[in-house]
Amino acid sequence: MAKTRPGVPSKIKTGRKELDSYTIKGTNKLVRAGDCVLMRPSDAGKPPYVARVEKIEADARNNVKVHCRWYYRPEESLGGRRQFHGAKELFLSDHFDVQSAHTIEGKCIVHTFKNYTRLENVGAEDYYCRFEYKAATGAFTPDRVAVYCKCEMPYNPDDLMVQCEGCKDWYHPACVGMTIEEAKKLDHFVCAECSSDDDVKKSQNGFSASPADDVVKVETKRRKR
Repeated sequence: MAKTRPGVPSKIKTGRKELDSYTIKGTNKLVRAGDCVLMRPSDAGKPPYVARVEKIEADARNNVKVHCRWYYRPEESLGGRRQFHGAKELFLSDHFDVQSAHTIEGKCIVHTFKNYTRLENVGAEDYYCRFEYKAATGAFTPDRVAVYCKCEMPYNPDDLMVQCEGCKDWYHPACVGMTIEEAKKLDHFVCAECSSDDDVKKSQNGFSASPADDVVKVETKRRKR
C-alpha cells in the first residue's frame, strides 16, 4: 500500500454504500469512522502508516475502501525528525486518501499530548499528537510551543527532566551537569540561578509528574517557539 501524493485525491467510483464498521482481516477487531488504524506500508522495512478513518464504503462486489486522514511521523515531514520529537509522536496532516481496507493491520490510539504524558504504561498501540501538519507547505499548527531548560527545547516525553523548586522551570539532567542516575535519586532540585536566591521557597507538594502537568506558568523562564 502506498500513500497518494498530498492534494491528489484518489478516483472514487460511484455506486458505493457507506458501512458502519469493518472487521480487520484475520481478527475480530471492528474499525469504525473516527478510529485510528495501522496500515501496511509499501516498503516492508518501514513501520506501519497511521491514519484516522473518516468513512468506510463498499462497492457492489463488497470491495471495502476506507477514506482516511494520514498521520505523518516526524521523519516524513519536510523538517524531519528533531531532538524534541518523541518516538511515538505523530502529526495530524491535511493529507486525505482512499485505501483498500485490506491494508489495515490493526488499531491504535493517538492520544493528546497531555493524556499521553499521563499514561502509566505506554503500549505498542499508543501514540500522541500535539501538532497538525500541512503536507504541501510543511507548516505546523500551533507554530509555537512551550520550551524548557537552558537549551530552550520543547518537552520530549521520552526524556527525563527535573523541576526547579524555585523558578519551576524544567531541566535536562545533562544540561545542569547531572547524570540520569543522579537525577532519579533527587528529592529536591534548585537550579544554579535560584540557588543564590535566599527567598526560594521549597514546594510542599513535591514535583509535578512532567512539564505537561505543570500548571505553574513562569513567563520569564518559559518562552514560546
